[in-house]
Amino acid sequence: MSLIDETTAVDPAAPTTEVVHSGKPVSRFSLVMSRLRRTPRFWVGAVGLGLVVLWAIFGLVPNAWNYTDLDIYNMGSSPSALHWFGTSDIGEDIYAQTIVGLRKSLIIGLLVGPLAAIIAGIVGAVAGYLGGWWDRAIVWVIDLLLVLPSLFLFILLSPIFKQLSWVALIFLLAAFGWMIMARVIRAQTRSLRERDFIKAARFMGVDTWTIIRRHVLPNVSSLLIIDATLGVGGAILSETTLSFFGFGIQAPDVSLGTLLAAGQTAAATRPWLFIFPAAILVITVLCASLIGDALRDAVDPTSGANRD
Repeated sequence: MSLIDETTAVDPAAPTTEVVHSGKPVSRFSLVMSRLRRTPRFWVGAVGLGLVVLWAIFGLVPNAWNYTDLDIYNMGSSPSALHWFGTSDIGEDIYAQTIVGLRKSLIIGLLVGPLAAIIAGIVGAVAGYLGGWWDRAIVWVIDLLLVLPSLFLFILLSPIFKQLSWVALIFLLAAFGWMIMARVIRAQTRSLRERDFIKAARFMGVDTWTIIRRHVLPNVSSLLIIDATLGVGGAILSETTLSFFGFGIQAPDVSLGTLLAAGQTAAATRPWLFIFPAAILVITVLCASLIGDALRDAVDPTSGANRD
């Protein structure tokens, strides 16, 4: 059994160091990284997502077609040396469109996940630390947003997307993706505010916002990192779902959702229109989920994955 494996169990939101039986302190970051290095699914997810991102960035370089080009001589053709993923009914290159759609979906996911985690961290920390009417008001807002039918609101607001940039979709997705983690952060903060180092800061006259910024948020950062990582896959799925039903990305923009919507009617007769975007979506979300799952187990010392 390694020295790292013999660490004492601690709260996921507690101290930044852990003490091994030998008495030598191990930083929490080092401990988490050690666990990640010994987790196969983290490497599978990280390598897979890295390859997906690299493909999205450089995938068009060896391709002769742009996503807006039309090949009128090969409309609806199957995959070939000329069109690697085949063409649509009007001659669009599916390979180029898949890469451009993947770029859009990745940008949305990589922005929405962290943005929602930041909102959850700030709102949850403020509610948990201040308590009183601040806590009651924030919890009321969280509960209200949780019961609102977000899909229905997206449908109602979809006409606005046609007038605004797709960037508006990022903020709307983030606005409905932070509530559950905010409740978790609130509960952790209510526990943290009774710790000695928080009380000492208050007695020394440190103002409330400085305590939240310097002491509370760093101690719940591991939870926020996990939430942001898992949120990437969730945001990509949400954007894809909305775009699939016509309420997200609007033409002439392209995303994986619009490609799936365009290809689903021909999935049986011309499967390349649907299979390639669907496969890329599954691989991307799966890799992001594997990374988030591995991070969760690495941060949580009580997880079964970390026991010998």
